[in-house]
Amino acid sequence: MRCCRSAPSEHQDTSDHSLIYTKEISNFLKMLNRIFFALLFVSLYSSGSSLNCRWMQDKFKEHNEQMLDLLDTMANNSTNATEDSEGENTVAFPHKLYSHASSASATDKLAFVVQILEETAALFEEDHSAAPWEDSTVDAFLIVLNRQADELSSCIGSHKKNTKLHMYFKRLSGHILKKMGHSAEAWEMIRTEIEFHVMRAHQLALSPRTAN
Repeated sequence: MRCCRSAPSEHQDTSDHSLIYTKEISNFLKMLNRIFFALLFVSLYSSGSSLNCRWMQDKFKEHNEQMLDLLDTMANNSTNATEDSEGENTVAFPHKLYSHASSASATDKLAFVVQILEETAALFEEDHSAAPWEDSTVDAFLIVLNRQADELSSCIGSHKKNTKLHMYFKRLSGHILKKMGHSAEAWEMIRTEIEFHVMRAHQLALSPRTAN
């Protein structure tokens, strides 16, 4: 009789242990699930970041060199701006804007470079019929430049434009191109200025990055 009465107690103990074990397994699986999704998020984020900015590692320098080569091809070897016209129509290079951008985050540096490229593209869309270079050279330059701008823009997304930089390019258009009638001399001055921008923008984009 005692054996018969003790049986339910043993069965109850077994059930309790099974319940505890099941809960432990459930908690463990939940923890693994959380870890899995956390790792998945980090993996996807890292993968996305590297894909978005792969252009900087693989193609940025190559396209920059192509732009400089095309600007060299455009170089005006037969007609040079006179000293008088240079003195009258010079627009000060925005050294301070570059200096300020150099201490910005990596994202803001690229945003600055993208704006340089976009403003340059708009400038070269103006009347260049009197320019001393072939249209095909300008077309090739704009193709490379716009590709560079588009790919860099995909790294950073949309960003607010730098107003002072925009006004500087408006002065290039108004005080040099328009004032000088989009002449060959005016375009040679612009070509020289943009060549310097491409070199400075290259240095800025590859300079040591600060935290975002």
